[in-house]
Amino acid sequence: MAKISPQSFRNIGLVGRPDKSAVVDTLCLIYDHLLKRGLHPIFDADTAKLVPYQQCQSVSRDELGEIVDLVIVVGGDGSLLHAARALVKYNTPVIGVNRGRLGFLTDIKPNQVLQKLDQVLQGDFQQDRRFLLDIEIKAGDRVKHRAIALNDIVLHSGKSVHMMDFDLCIDGQFVYRQHSDGLIVATPTGSTAYALSGGGPILHPNMDAIALVPMHPHTLSSRPIIVGDQSEIKITVGESRLVAMVSADGQQSVALSVGESLHIRKHPHKLNLLHPPGYDFYMACRTKLGWNQDFEALREQEES
Repeated sequence: MAKISPQSFRNIGLVGRPDKSAVVDTLCLIYDHLLKRGLHPIFDADTAKLVPYQQCQSVSRDELGEIVDLVIVVGGDGSLLHAARALVKYNTPVIGVNRGRLGFLTDIKPNQVLQKLDQVLQGDFQQDRRFLLDIEIKAGDRVKHRAIALNDIVLHSGKSVHMMDFDLCIDGQFVYRQHSDGLIVATPTGSTAYALSGGGPILHPNMDAIALVPMHPHTLSSRPIIVGDQSEIKITVGESRLVAMVSADGQQSVALSVGESLHIRKHPHKLNLLHPPGYDFYMACRTKLGWNQDFEALREQEES
């Protein structure tokens, strides 16, 4: 893994969630601060429409990773997921400022943004490499749809309340035919997202593994499966009165029709995620998931 030099942080990309006024305030704060440091902030084109600057430089998000040395994403984890899919091919380092809810990926608090950002710009950070998943939907040998996902790929029944039947194969070996609401295929990054709510395990981000989590299976014996990150996963759906749907990171769903197959494998590039000093995955789990909530409340009552 190549070490990142802070001297290379000259051109700084700025990306923000479009529907929150607090995001604009934080973007402006960061933009002005970067200028004072003699750095060159560049907005992605959609974010530039949100801020009140007339002379700021902007480029499309697809081009941003090619011309900047670091990208700062202001928003929630969803904002960082969206940015990651565009930036991953450039290996551009990304850091997140949380203006959403949980903030597993966007882990800088807004009230600490300038302090933490200065630490990163001075070279005081933790580097975290996260792998993504590639998906292909094939009709025979023809590829009908391609996408990538940092969190998860979800096979689901759309708006229908009916279950579906599908076959799961891993590395060419048949695993099972299942009758359920669908299947979540999650990276370690996505193991604390939708897969967790479906009863899946939490995977540490440095694990090279993929979680397969059934959604409401019509059997008591069906459990999540953990496979290696080099595994190739294939899913085909059976005859049904519903149309199975596939979504990558919660993007618009695509139909998976009878006779078509869904192929999932590891993406060739990794997201280069940076954290300010003091980042601790287990502390994030404690605070974001409320692991110590009852204990801390009880201790406060005993001390009062």
